[in-house]
Amino acid sequence: MQTELCKKLGIDLPIFAFTHCRDVVVEVSKAGGIGVLGAVGFTPEQLKQELDWIDDHIGDHIYGVDIVIPQKYEGMGEMDPAKLEEMLQAMVPQEHHDFAAKLLADHGVPEWPDKDDKMGLLGWNEAIATLLVDESLKRPKCRLIANALGTPPADIIKRIQDSGRLVGALCGKVKQAKQHKNAGLDFIIAQGTEGGGHTGEVGSMVLWPQIIDAVGDTPVLAAGGIGSGRAMLAAMALGAQGVWTGSLWLAVEEAEAEPAQKQSYFDATEEDTVRSRSWTGKPCRMLKNDWTEAWATEGNPEPLGMPLQGLVTADAIRRTHKYAAVGECQKVAFNPVGQVVGQINEVESCRDLIFRLLNEYVEALEKVNALMPE
Repeated sequence: MQTELCKKLGIDLPIFAFTHCRDVVVEVSKAGGIGVLGAVGFTPEQLKQELDWIDDHIGDHIYGVDIVIPQKYEGMGEMDPAKLEEMLQAMVPQEHHDFAAKLLADHGVPEWPDKDDKMGLLGWNEAIATLLVDESLKRPKCRLIANALGTPPADIIKRIQDSGRLVGALCGKVKQAKQHKNAGLDFIIAQGTEGGGHTGEVGSMVLWPQIIDAVGDTPVLAAGGIGSGRAMLAAMALGAQGVWTGSLWLAVEEAEAEPAQKQSYFDATEEDTVRSRSWTGKPCRMLKNDWTEAWATEGNPEPLGMPLQGLVTADAIRRTHKYAAVGECQKVAFNPVGQVVGQINEVESCRDLIFRLLNEYVEALEKVNALMPE
């Protein structure tokens, strides 16, 4: 399945796998697609370790890195990470920290063992994202950079393209896609509201063709609601040059998630997600639970803007990840996932999942073709 974007990247399949797990990146790329490592949450030093491991295990295959530079956020313009964090920490009300701590304690989530190990900014700003881009561009096997929130700054776009790599960005509105095109991005990821993580309000089947028509010859990847080969066929039939998938890889065999977290996905249906600002400060689709409900309850503190809310929730993210099976941890855990969670019912290897997508794609295509008269 060779689209023009596949040919530019030299990959066999138009399957792009967004994941925070390095093992998934490697296995998807080895199976013919391309793994894209979500770098938000990593310090530059941690990203170096992850990319070192990927480089050592991926062989001759390539991969991508996904960063987060919002177009608008608190503290915009400050490029010194230390100064930015000091300024932002002073803007966070103590009641927000206290509210988050009580939610965790009430659900039996253990404290982090090292009280001196403080969590700082987990990205969500240009200062840190620039350092992550710097580290990514040192890697010959890293062939694309994607920005999850908005059009990247012009200087970053130029640096990536001058290095011979492709740069793209996600969007949930037609006007955002046009901004991406006008900025000269190499590809655009059109994500419908069904998708996990940060999404807009427009459904995929409406959004994809509108964006594809609006940006002309700029390649578009379809995201949001890709849970099967049939959905992949629909995206390609609408003009997409590939699919950008994320939720599908959360519970695969190679994913680093704890068994209790994977079970939360298996237990959920398409009705169990919600768009909430409670973790990052921007609307993000995730599993609905006591945490999301508490931050939406009248009289409780309201989520702060990005990246301030991240300063409130960073400790909760690592604790609920580490202690996923302790107490009622999953009732206050951050589990970003799309509405396709209802289709995630068993553990598969990355390779088996890709083969299943291809088989379903071919079967669906044959059924459609069979409807045509001889």
